[in-house]
Amino acid sequence: MQAKRLTGPNAGALKYDVLTALAVCGLQGGPAAAISMQRLSLVITARYNWRTEELSLGQRDMARMWAVTERTAKREVKKWTESGILICTRAGVRGRVAAYRLNLKYLFELSAPYWNAVGPDFAERMAVSNPVQTPEVVRVDFRAGAPRPVSNPPEWAAVAKRIEQLHPQLYASWIAPLTFISDDGHMIRLNGPSAFASRYVETHHMRELSEAVEACIGPQRRIVISAD
Repeated sequence: MQAKRLTGPNAGALKYDVLTALAVCGLQGGPAAAISMQRLSLVITARYNWRTEELSLGQRDMARMWAVTERTAKREVKKWTESGILICTRAGVRGRVAAYRLNLKYLFELSAPYWNAVGPDFAERMAVSNPVQTPEVVRVDFRAGAPRPVSNPPEWAAVAKRIEQLHPQLYASWIAPLTFISDDGHMIRLNGPSAFASRYVETHHMRELSEAVEACIGPQRRIVISAD
């Protein structure tokens, strides 16, 4: 499954549909959900960069925009990230504003029961523009024989989940087949299903893997990928 960006022809209309989906989810969910989705719709409309798929806005700015306290803004952002409708792509540390990505896959799943409440034309457009489509390439599966049972620690499970959310096709083809071996606080050892797969991840996808490890486990860890 590969995420499809809302860019290109008719992208403007599709963005309005996304905002409509946010609104209908809120209104169908009660007063608290309505306020929460209205706040999210405002920051998406005002500050979301659709080209880079990034929302970079400080909680102080959100609080001013919503006429609430920073504590309320912090609670809202936490609620959105914990629910999965926003994905934190860069933590806010040392004066740096955090960055987030709208989880279109989750939004479409969340709003699907209410599409017909907006109208059959809206339901049809949303079905066609669903951001998760069957990929045009065939997944390469390097695993030979029966899969080995693996008990991954929660930290690595969090890394895998983050990559799956941010880069679903990368996860399915290259990260899911990796096996966690160990983490001594300085080095994370992974095992790939083949020498080719291990080298490919090291050469082409180490940036995404390192970012996820830093976000979920901690910084300054070297990642080593061996092979069966």
